[in-house]
Amino acid sequence: MKRYTVNMKRIISTGFAVFAVLLLSAQKDTTGKGGIDIVSSFKPVLRQTAKINFGAAPAPVDTTKAKLNYDIPTQNLLFAYQPGTLKPLAMDIDTSGAFDNSSYVKAGFGSLRTPFIQAGISLGDGKTAGLNIYARHVGSDGKRDYQKFANTQVRLMGYFRSGNNLEWNASLGMKQDRTYKYGYEPQTLVFSPDSLKQQFQTISGRLGFHNINKTDFGLTYSPDVKIDVFGDNHDNSESNTVVNLPLEKTIGKEFAVNLGLTFDLTRVSPKGKAAINNTMYYISPSVLYKTGNINVQAGIRPSWDNKTFKMFPNILADISSNDSRFTFQAGWTGYVRKTTYMYLASQNPWLWIPDQFKNSWIEERFAGFKGSVGDHFTYSAKAAFNRVNNQPLFINDTTAGLGGKSFRVVNERRINVVNFGSEIGVNFQEKFSLTAGLQFNQFTGLRDNAKAWGLLPLELKAAMRMQIIKDLWLKGDLFAWSGPSYMKKDGTAGKLDGAMDLNAGLGFKITKNINLWTQFNNLFNKEYQRWNQYPVYGFNFVGGIVFSFDQKNK
Repeated sequence: MKRYTVNMKRIISTGFAVFAVLLLSAQKDTTGKGGIDIVSSFKPVLRQTAKINFGAAPAPVDTTKAKLNYDIPTQNLLFAYQPGTLKPLAMDIDTSGAFDNSSYVKAGFGSLRTPFIQAGISLGDGKTAGLNIYARHVGSDGKRDYQKFANTQVRLMGYFRSGNNLEWNASLGMKQDRTYKYGYEPQTLVFSPDSLKQQFQTISGRLGFHNINKTDFGLTYSPDVKIDVFGDNHDNSESNTVVNLPLEKTIGKEFAVNLGLTFDLTRVSPKGKAAINNTMYYISPSVLYKTGNINVQAGIRPSWDNKTFKMFPNILADISSNDSRFTFQAGWTGYVRKTTYMYLASQNPWLWIPDQFKNSWIEERFAGFKGSVGDHFTYSAKAAFNRVNNQPLFINDTTAGLGGKSFRVVNERRINVVNFGSEIGVNFQEKFSLTAGLQFNQFTGLRDNAKAWGLLPLELKAAMRMQIIKDLWLKGDLFAWSGPSYMKKDGTAGKLDGAMDLNAGLGFKITKNINLWTQFNNLFNKEYQRWNQYPVYGFNFVGGIVFSFDQKNK
């Protein structure tokens, strides 16, 4: 009975507990919906993605050669067939070494009582503005009476960039050449020094500007004006003014049109005579076609020479191989070469001033080639047929008592010139360089003269520079030619002997800024004649020191 009572109490207690829980749940759910809230922590995890396997093979090798077009200017000497300038000193003295600095002073003295001084100074930043100053004086006194010469010159050249696409260029210079008419024969003749002295002064100025890049309309322009005032010690004077107005218009990538206009004005004032005006101007319209292998210029050059009209062709063509190592050249062109007192004196300083000036009309037809072999050897050759109208020639004045020391300028109405020229060059960095050029001229078809008086039929020039050791340089120059024709006193033709002149120089560095140099001229000691009755100096030497200024822009 007692055990039954205990079980009933447990059942009743359990029933009251269940009833209480249900009652509390009914009071909490006020929405009328039954349910159970389960709260549990949850951490999301992304499924691991599949990765791409980068196992690509290397790209195939490109064996095709890129087409690169280079426009390298020719280094040909292209000696003119006109008479060359005679300088009594066999060659211009120049340093045998290369200067790394931009400014220097060079001074020396030689065996023929030869003072030599030269200076070059560079100023500016080298980008937007710059000024170069050059000065030089040299003179010599030979063993013959009045066998003297002196040359003094000063030149200033500057540039300035204004804006982003315009550059101005200007130059101003003075030059004086002094020599004497020592070529009289016999040598026993007596003249006053004033009657033998020949002194020429030149003052030159030039101003121009050009655009650095083409304009938005494809235009390239570079106008300039040049003025030369020339005179001698005999009260003869001359002024030359040249105005050049070139203009080029680019059409597409391969075509361009050129339109150039040039005015050349000269006024000569001989002593005691009326002034002479010599005016010439011409237009040069042409069409240019340029691709990687072909460069063609086709045009004309209508010219007015003192109111006389002359039409010249102007056709030039360069055709190159794909690697630009070989270029074929051909052309047919013509132009007027101005005959001025300054030009004639630069050819022969022992002349009389002529009574009249006739400009030369030159027409050239040529064909040739140029190229390179490897990285160190270059070559070129050209054959031409040229026709020249009004070519000035020089003959000795054989008037009694003058000894033939002066030259008269005579005019040849027409002369044909068959010309062959060639050049080779070898270059190994800055350690060795050699250039050699040959010019052959055959003069035919003369109408007024028996021979081409004073013109060289054959000319050879060569120059070599070699670095022997680190600070020692050797330089050599060779000049050779076949003698020109000259007129004898009886009017018959003579021919001067040929000439060969070898010069050598040494230069070596002592310190960073000091070099020593020496120059040996006419090693064969031959007193040859470029002009009849005027022998040049024999063997002579000059030596001195060079001090350079370290003005490099860092």
